[in-house]
Amino acid sequence: MKLQAQPINVVSILGIDYSIKAPEGQEETLSQAVRMLNTALNETKRQYPTLIGDKLLVLAALNLCSRQIELQKEHQVTLARTQAQIDATVDAIARTIGEQ
Repeated sequence: MKLQAQPINVVSILGIDYSIKAPEGQEETLSQAVRMLNTALNETKRQYPTLIGDKLLVLAALNLCSRQIELQKEHQVTLARTQAQIDATVDAIARTIGEQ
């Protein structure tokens, strides 16, 4: 059994290079995540210009987590609304079939 080595990707965050192994096929996801994090860091830095290093990183990460939580809540509401519509449609079909 031969193990495939995962490629090492070098990414830059806050001007520091990190070597990160990404599973095969996940390199683009890693690249997108790094871009998203760097964007969040830049936005946070604009809002809080005195923050540096770990404090900047933690605040940016918390902002990203907050956005993720809000998106999850929105997703649950949309999912519940969609399920209600499906249930109503199934009920309407069942009633129509039952009337025939």
